[in-house]
Amino acid sequence: MWWRSASFILDRQQNDAAAANPDTLTLSSSSLSMSMANSHPNPNPNPNPIPKPNISAYYQTRAAHYGVVTSDWLAQAQAAVDRIPDDDTGVVPGKPFSVIDEFNNWRRQPDLAEAVAAIRALAAVIRNSQATTMMELEIELKKASDSLKSWDTTSISLTAGCDLFMRYVTRTSALEYEDFNSAKSRLIERAEKFGEISHKARRIIAMLGQDFIFDGCTILVHGFSRVVFEVLRTAAQNKKLFRVFCTEGRPDRTGLRLSNELAKLDVPVKLLIDSAVAYAMDEVDMVLVGADGVVESGGIINMMGTYQIALVAHSMNKPVYVAAESYKFARLYPLDQKDMSPALRPIDFGVPIPSKVEVETSARDYTPPQYLTLLFTDLGVLTPSVVSDELIQLYL
Repeated sequence: MWWRSASFILDRQQNDAAAANPDTLTLSSSSLSMSMANSHPNPNPNPNPIPKPNISAYYQTRAAHYGVVTSDWLAQAQAAVDRIPDDDTGVVPGKPFSVIDEFNNWRRQPDLAEAVAAIRALAAVIRNSQATTMMELEIELKKASDSLKSWDTTSISLTAGCDLFMRYVTRTSALEYEDFNSAKSRLIERAEKFGEISHKARRIIAMLGQDFIFDGCTILVHGFSRVVFEVLRTAAQNKKLFRVFCTEGRPDRTGLRLSNELAKLDVPVKLLIDSAVAYAMDEVDMVLVGADGVVESGGIINMMGTYQIALVAHSMNKPVYVAAESYKFARLYPLDQKDMSPALRPIDFGVPIPSKVEVETSARDYTPPQYLTLLFTDLGVLTPSVVSDELIQLYL
């Protein structure tokens, strides 16, 4: 469906903006133009280059994500050597830098995902590093990444975000030909750019999902996902008429939070207990869920109950859409429900449970790709079968 693709939607907005103001050309992210700059030197450099209008905005996004190395980028890095560092790093003067403290500082922002907070913290590691060689800097960065991943070993997005950051920032052969200060400055540039791309991912996904939400539709959601909420909030802001069925989302009842947030937007909401999914599926037009992680098979790992919802939807020919940022793409290939690290959560049944009764406390399950229809990502709208190709590109 090319008319639903990221390139079509981004370019349509770009063309609409150009038609409204012929003298101005805008993109969804002005920072994307740097990575698409002409690699040939320009005798009359323009301090404010205008992106080429014949290049798809979607592919500009992809190029920025995959870190295209150009001579302009190298020149920017060389010029950055003498730049005064930003004072707003969150580091207290005289206090030793701690990647965990920096990570916790970023986590205090309510709308910032855990993986993005880790990416921001790793960028701060490079800025505050006292290393004098690239080998020392890479070792320091690797230790910081391992510390963040060990902070919560059950978080798939945290691990995947750290791994992707390491690949994106350090993946270049040009570093060995530069002096250390220039190389470090370039790493900072790439780290900050990766942080910006990851931070904007949710907004891109919300935009891509709009063509799939039509007036009069009923959407079933499960638990609370920031990116799913952003998709629904954008649809509400676009004056689309739809209603949402929210499951309770045991064991942490995050569905209650999502229903409250949607009610504030005057979106019609009905709250369901988790076991009422099959009962209500007849009224549903589509299922929209988030993901803790997207695995190599194209399946997803998400909060407990997602698998059974997908099974019911598939049996009743209802599409199941997944909204997930690309930093949640993980190099995992679970074969069954037990083939992944357990994420345990306490469950309050409201009554005392005898000690002889075993309680299942797993908080997430694995949904195979055959029960998913499409994935809305910042790389575009993907089928589950394409995920493995995207993972190869991301980790190549």
